[in-house]
Amino acid sequence: MTKKQLALEIIERLRTAYPDADCTLDYDHSEAWKLLVGVRLAAQCTDERVNIVVKDLYAKFPDVNALAEADPQEIEAIVRPCGLGKSKARDISACMRILRDEYHGEVPDDFDALLKLPGVGRKSANLIMGDVFGKPAIVTDTHCIRLVNRMGLVDGIKEPKKVEMALWKIIPPEEGSSFCHRLVYHGREICTARTAPYCDRCCLFDICKKRGV
Repeated sequence: MTKKQLALEIIERLRTAYPDADCTLDYDHSEAWKLLVGVRLAAQCTDERVNIVVKDLYAKFPDVNALAEADPQEIEAIVRPCGLGKSKARDISACMRILRDEYHGEVPDDFDALLKLPGVGRKSANLIMGDVFGKPAIVTDTHCIRLVNRMGLVDGIKEPKKVEMALWKIIPPEEGSSFCHRLVYHGREICTARTAPYCDRCCLFDICKKRGV
């Protein structure tokens, strides 16, 4: 089985196992800026905690303009439970000012433009492109990197950009975003970061390169 064939089989099995998999960060699709904020806060923090913290953040700063005008210290006081509060607050403040001043409060639908926003890297930009704009995207978070190595879709590659580039070659563009969301679900429930994942309950056991390891 080639890697492309393996990828297609994995995609179908994960689709069956997790038919409704979606982004685990809470946001309204009509307010894409909230996903920008959420994904920045999620760095070295769980999505569950971020979803709790942003409720207070949005209650005090309900739109792009409000966050753009806020003192970064006020933002930091709220987002501190997510860790790295100072740098995250600084990036969120700067990002919202750019959205306000250069994009009329809207999130740009251009990958390169997204990368120029403070605190936005390739993972975040791909998430926005796929979830908000429905464009081809591959989000190489920790679950993705761990799982695709275990499954044999990539061979010992750990650097996010290199994993992304390798997956672009074997994952159909229209499947990338959903595939990565399903990897998150599968990585949390079955193929955990533990030494011994729950291989006995895995829908991919018979085709996984490192099953039982």
